[in-house]
Amino acid sequence: MDIERLDLNLLMTLDTLLAERNVSRAAERLHLSQPAISTRLTRLRELLGDPCWPAQRGMIPTQRALELQAPLHAALESVRQVVASTSPFDPATASATVTLAASDYVQYAVLLPLALALRREAPGLAIAWRTLDHAALAAQMARGEIDLALTMPEMAPDALRMRRLYHEHYVAIARSGHPEVGDPLDLDTFCALEHVIVSPQGGGFRGPVDDALAAVGRRRRVALSAPGFLVVPEIVARSELLALVPSRVAAGRDEQLQRLAPPLIVPGFDMALLWHERTTTHPLQRWLRQRLADLVQAGSGQPAASAGPESGV
Repeated sequence: MDIERLDLNLLMTLDTLLAERNVSRAAERLHLSQPAISTRLTRLRELLGDPCWPAQRGMIPTQRALELQAPLHAALESVRQVVASTSPFDPATASATVTLAASDYVQYAVLLPLALALRREAPGLAIAWRTLDHAALAAQMARGEIDLALTMPEMAPDALRMRRLYHEHYVAIARSGHPEVGDPLDLDTFCALEHVIVSPQGGGFRGPVDDALAAVGRRRRVALSAPGFLVVPEIVARSELLALVPSRVAAGRDEQLQRLAPPLIVPGFDMALLWHERTTTHPLQRWLRQRLADLVQAGSGQPAASAGPESGV
């Protein structure tokens, strides 16, 4: 092979095609048309002396292409790191789209403050939020579909980089002026009143709190099962129902809600930030990760290290 004929754009195309195994997605990531991808693939075949993807096999790569995947990706990442280490980054002039995946609770508690800060500090960034899909997350990040994700550390795929952000705890909430709720909230009142529970899979009427109550010979009355945390404060504010929610969901609602310590021990959970190895040194991604961590720390203090389930309570 004549190395002088190598084109970095061709190598980036090959790297993307090997990651995506789909021409349409590769074209989207590279901001090219499908015909342009096809033209580059033809040139790659000539340079490598290998079909890469035989026409009759669709997007199944040849053995030669598979052998190139890991060393090619590592080489391109090295080039990116060299460029990143010498390129200044100015968020005020940056122009890009960033995609973040999180649950509804994290979108409200963490991504909303981040989005508002970015409108002031990096107005050229377009921000996309996506619902977190743990099963697909590693592949989505490998394909560049998601830049950052937030989830509990124990749910993080091994292939991704991780940084712990903060520890969350649960609070009990009731509407302001609830005639039967006082501070402190006692266990008898807690068990006597009806509750809202969060069931991410839908339809569940039991959670960790019910297990904790059963351990002391008590039970509560669950009247409503919701699929996410964000609707729960509104339901509680308009009813006589109680709920346990992450503290950040109830923050800033003092006119509508009472926030009370639960009358029994309910374990909290850690939240972590995840990203793909290839974006570790990217100036924009590095700045964005640090900005998010700074916002979380400013709002909640130092993160702690303990974990628990993000499920219905």
